[in-house]
Amino acid sequence: MTVRSTESSSLTCASNQSSALSHQELLPAPLTLAGMMDSMNPIETLGLALGAGFSSGLNLYATVATLGLLERFGVLHLPPSLQILSHPGVLGIAIALYLAEFFADKFPYFDTIWDAIHTFIRPPAAALLAFAAAGGAAPQWRWGAALLAGGVALTAHGTKASARAAVNTVPEPFSNWVLSFGEDILAVWLTWMATAHPLATTIIVVALVALSAVLLFYLFHFARRALQRLLAS
Repeated sequence: MTVRSTESSSLTCASNQSSALSHQELLPAPLTLAGMMDSMNPIETLGLALGAGFSSGLNLYATVATLGLLERFGVLHLPPSLQILSHPGVLGIAIALYLAEFFADKFPYFDTIWDAIHTFIRPPAAALLAFAAAGGAAPQWRWGAALLAGGVALTAHGTKASARAAVNTVPEPFSNWVLSFGEDILAVWLTWMATAHPLATTIIVVALVALSAVLLFYLFHFARRALQRLLAS
């Protein structure tokens, strides 16, 4: 009687363990960004390219540092091609360059020189980031993401540089500081949005690009009128 009871308990435990294992096998595996990148669809590729592109055009070093820190502290898992951004050496360089840009942005006219130099840095770097981030996508989507990110970064960079040049004509420094802080916050936020909510990021960046086009139109006319007044005097 005791032997049969023991055998019955053993069979019951084995059955329960088997059921638990079967239940765990049916549960979906945790979804990470790396896993998403392996099966990235065109919408996700588009959102990532637009978000990373626009934020890099505003502040490349803040974008790289944000991605590296998010990976470093386990907030998200970057695809293998971008995990190098969490390396202490890369993070240290990105943060040091961000601090240099943070202070450079606060000095009128020096920020214009800084932006002129970064015309040749921000758009190519944005294209490279998008190409690497879309590593799990088809080759045509990787190249498309790179070209799109580079173009968006150039638009964001051009708007930023033009707005700063216009603000530098104002004697008080506070407008420049407000723009600088706003650009940094927007760059960090868009970087996170591009990895977490690519579809929403696509809509937001399209609106930002449209706004940039309007601002560039008015800034161009402002610069032309200023030049005409200067030549007339």
